Amino acid sequence: MSRKNKVKIFKIILLIIVVILLLGLTIYLVPFMKNLSTLEGQIAFKEKISDLGVLGILLLFSVQLAQIFLIVLPGEPMEILAGMCYGSIGGLIFITISVAIITSLIFFLVRKIGKKFVYDFWDEEKIKKIEHNKLFQNPKKIEIIMLILFMLPGTPKDLLVYIAGLLPLKPLRFILISTFARFPSVISSTIAGANLAQGNWKMSLIVYAITFVIIGIIIVIINKFDKHKITEEAIRSIK
Repeated sequence: MSRKNKVKIFKIILLIIVVILLLGLTIYLVPFMKNLSTLEGQIAFKEKISDLGVLGILLLFSVQLAQIFLIVLPGEPMEILAGMCYGSIGGLIFITISVAIITSLIFFLVRKIGKKFVYDFWDEEKIKKIEHNKLFQNPKKIEIIMLILFMLPGTPKDLLVYIAGLLPLKPLRFILISTFARFPSVISSTIAGANLAQGNWKMSLIVYAITFVIIGIIIVIINKFDKHKITEEAIRSIK
């Protein structure tokens, strides 16, 4: 059996495990999510999360691992769920630590195993296109480019985690950038999740609206000062 076929089988097996875990967690929590608009329902929900204890943390971490490592889920639902389970600040801390651990794991695996590891998980031609782009090989510009790409919505952040190991980036600096540049998205999602756990649906929508406005302002500022259109070129390269 070829290496790529083994990777595909591994990804399928892990995906099945994650789906089973998510279904189990959903079935466990749904009865208590129905009454989140009431004080009694909110108390019951939080008690059930507390009952899971360390198991709940490990379960969420395993889903987060699959989300980043194998890209089987979008990041926002995980962030909202973390906010629902542990509150806005607790959820933020959980996601931040999880992202830092998983990003470090992938980054050093790429550095250790090399390009074949990345090619097994992503389209080889696409990776080579980014890898050989002069913009991504410029040590003076690559960090600011990564900071912008991780901050902007809609960019394939998990792909960037894999590619980073092939680029002239210092490990610690990249891990800090990739972790904390996600902050606007993560904090808005955990706040939304915390409000959902309290039955406050309107506040969740307001939080997302404010976040989109802030990100929109950031994009406008970036476009205004990016006279050489470096960000646009970088985005075109990774899409």
